Amino acid sequence: MTTTSTELEAVIGIEIHVQLATRTKMFCRCGLAFGDEPNTHCCPVCLAHPGVLPVVNAEAVRLGILTGLALGCEIRPRSTFHRKNYFYPDLPKAYQISQYDEPLCGEGRFIALREDGSDLEVGITRVHLEEDAAKLIHAGRGGRRAGAETSAVDFNRGGTPLAEIVSEPDLRSAADAGTFLRQLRQTLREVGVSDCNMDEGSMRADANVSVRPAGSRELGTKTELKNMNSFRFLERGVEAEIARQTAIVAEGGRIEQETLHFDPATGDLHSLRSKEEAHDYRYLPEPDLLELRPDPAWVEELRSSMPELPLARRRRWMSELSLTYQDAEVLSATPELSQWFEEAAALADPKATANWIRGELRSQLRDSGQEPWESKVTPAALASLVGLVAERAISVPAAKEVLAEMIASGADPESVVSERDLGQVSDDGELEEMIATLLAENPDEAADLRAGKDKLVGFFVGQAMKAAQGKADPKRLNELIRAEANR
Repeated sequence: MTTTSTELEAVIGIEIHVQLATRTKMFCRCGLAFGDEPNTHCCPVCLAHPGVLPVVNAEAVRLGILTGLALGCEIRPRSTFHRKNYFYPDLPKAYQISQYDEPLCGEGRFIALREDGSDLEVGITRVHLEEDAAKLIHAGRGGRRAGAETSAVDFNRGGTPLAEIVSEPDLRSAADAGTFLRQLRQTLREVGVSDCNMDEGSMRADANVSVRPAGSRELGTKTELKNMNSFRFLERGVEAEIARQTAIVAEGGRIEQETLHFDPATGDLHSLRSKEEAHDYRYLPEPDLLELRPDPAWVEELRSSMPELPLARRRRWMSELSLTYQDAEVLSATPELSQWFEEAAALADPKATANWIRGELRSQLRDSGQEPWESKVTPAALASLVGLVAERAISVPAAKEVLAEMIASGADPESVVSERDLGQVSDDGELEEMIATLLAENPDEAADLRAGKDKLVGFFVGQAMKAAQGKADPKRLNELIRAEANR
């Protein structure tokens, strides 16, 4: 009997390559820099000249261990390097130095937080160290290998230290895959192992996708989506592949194991290679490198130095500061933004502070391409502005004007309010006296107001704002006029 699409569930695993934040390459002393002139960061070691020997970058090992600790992994007492053999123009040695059956970090478990507040638990199979390949540049046919007129190799990237993170197939939807990857990136940024800039390729993700009857324990035939360089790209690609496999199975077809490319411009999936073309890498022990045996005391020192991770911070903000999931997700995107918010929220209402950062501050900074921590606005200054609004000392429109000046000059908000005469009349005594004058000047409207004609509240608020030259507190005016109407 043909299985219907409603009886199928998706099974998704993610493989992530993260460029570690070292100054030099994995096995030589060549510097790392994105966007430099091609082939300006190369040496006999990373170009595989005869007779050269690799030396392990100790900082890459430290960052690899921090990665494992952040993902709840076992730090292996012993790990080794292997040669992963394949022939391709981006690999001058004809093999890549990687880790195979004895990785730096073993099994772990990463917990992300879904928007509905539930936990998303994803097993981590391993974290291992390796070197990156060089960069191939294809001319013609949209910059892709197939049909390219010419190709060139930039060896600057060759030998870059990578941590490869392999997840268990615990994800069941494209949305969960996106949530997992976003919060994984936030965690890696927090511990400082990488900037995880997907636009520059310092974080790349491949998705393994299959479908199976719901409730089954067996895995279906998987396909691999390669080099997903944005979260939305990954979600759309996974959604498209789930739909494709579901349709094939529903029609009684069979899934072929293959590697696919998702084109975000068209939404199409293209086969790159089939199972029959899959590589046999012939892993061999790397004879030129000793095994890694990290000192247990050093590992515990690294563990004790770990900062508060984004998951714990998110939960704390939501429970203690009354932030929403969206607030916590946005404000924990980078360590810099998290710290900036924490400093401001310690001096003003946290929820109001979050609203101003997520809304008006980031909106006004967008044109200059700045982030809050890069701007002239300090956390203390924003907290002062939030306080002025909360005290009804200035209106929200006036506060936006004040914020613009703070961004431009770094001025203190109270000084801007004073210099521009933007203060708001919020004293009840002044407002009541103003209302009494207006009621006396408009006796017919005052009588109708007291008779229950609610629309006249707006009339008197407008008159009061006009009399105060826009500086009266409209919310408090509304409250006081309604109180007068009910007397």
